Amino acid sequence: MPVHRPGTTLRRTRLGVVGALLAALSLLVALPGAAQAGDVPQRGEAYMGMGVAAHDGDTGEPPMTRATQTEGVDVSGHQGNVAWSTLWNSGVRWAYVKGTEGTYYTNPYFAQQYNGSYNVGMIRGSYHFATPDTTSGATQANYFVDHGGGWSRDGKTLPGALDIEWNPYGAACYGKTQSGMVTWIRDFLNQYKARTGRDAVIYTATSWWTQCTGNYGGFAAYNPLWIARYSSTVGTLPAGWGYYTMWQYTSSGPTVGDHDKFNGALDRVVALANG
Repeated sequence: MPVHRPGTTLRRTRLGVVGALLAALSLLVALPGAAQAGDVPQRGEAYMGMGVAAHDGDTGEPPMTRATQTEGVDVSGHQGNVAWSTLWNSGVRWAYVKGTEGTYYTNPYFAQQYNGSYNVGMIRGSYHFATPDTTSGATQANYFVDHGGGWSRDGKTLPGALDIEWNPYGAACYGKTQSGMVTWIRDFLNQYKARTGRDAVIYTATSWWTQCTGNYGGFAAYNPLWIARYSSTVGTLPAGWGYYTMWQYTSSGPTVGDHDKFNGALDRVVALANG
C-alpha cells in the first residue's frame, strides 16, 4: 500500500494551478493584437497609401470622375518588374515610382519601373516615402534627389512627390508635434526646390494631415496636392487647397499598383511636367 505523505496533494494542486495559468498566458499571446510588434514591417517596405489602406480602408466604390481626368498608377518595389505596355494599353498615361525612403532605402526595381514607364510613352515621376523620425527634411530631400528624385524639363518628367502619411513603423505622427511636423515638411520642400528648381508634390490624406500638422494650409500656394482617399469621392481636402491635382482613389485597381486620377486632360499632365 502506498504511503501517503502530508503535503503531496497540496503540491499537486499548486502545480495544476500554475499549469493552468501558463496555458492561459500562452492563449493570450496568441490572440489577435497581442503580437502587434510582429506586424510592424521592415524599414524600407513602406509604400504610398500603406497608411491609407490601414486607417481609411477601401470602399470598393468606383470613383465619381469627370471625363477630363487622366488615369495614372503609382508603384514601388512591391510590384517588382512592371508590365508597362499592359498598363499603357489599359489607358494609364502617367506614373509615379517609389525612389527612396528615409536615407536608408532605394527601390531595387527603380530603373525598370522609372525607365520602363517612360519607354512606353508615359509621363512619370518619382516619390519619396518620408520618415521624419530618422533624419531631417533637408537631409532626406538631398537623398531623394541623389537617388532618382531629380527633375528635367523634357515634358515627360513630373516633379518629385513627398509621400507624407501614417508611420507604418510606430507612432502615427513620427513622434513630432504638429508644429514640428510642419517644420520638417517645410525643410524638405525648400531643399527639394533648391536642388531641382521645382516645387514638390505633396501626397497625403486629409485625416493624417489634420492630426499631424494641425491642418496647416501654408503649402497650398506652391505645392500641388495629391490626395489619398479610397472612396467614390475625394471628400474634404486639407486646409488651403481649393482643388486637388491628383487623387489616389484605390489600392485595389484592375491592374498593378495603386490607381490614380489626374484632375485634368493629358495636356495638363504635360504642363505639370514642364513646370
